[in-house]
Amino acid sequence: MNSMIYTTAVIAVISVVTWALRAFPFLLFGSRPLPKTIHYLGKVLPPAIMTILVIYCLRDTNIGQFPYGIPELAACTLFVILQILRKNMYLSIIAGTACYMILIRVM
Repeated sequence: MNSMIYTTAVIAVISVVTWALRAFPFLLFGSRPLPKTIHYLGKVLPPAIMTILVIYCLRDTNIGQFPYGIPELAACTLFVILQILRKNMYLSIIAGTACYMILIRVM
């Protein structure tokens, strides 16, 4: 019974914190226009975060040993091509991930 109370309490605290973090910007800015800094961060952070994630994911790629980084290169190439052509982040991420998963299984 003690474990059940603990689990419920943890879920309740997590729920309240999640709600508070999502409500905070609305409470802070209300109906006022967003500052230029927030607009700037909203524009530059998503590409910066994606770049960091790509670098992090490719950091252990061994191009001197079979499969010579081919799955990673093919998946990144597919991602970039789809992003340029379709401009749909979800399609690009899903297709690039699927390509990578298939290639690491067959190579």
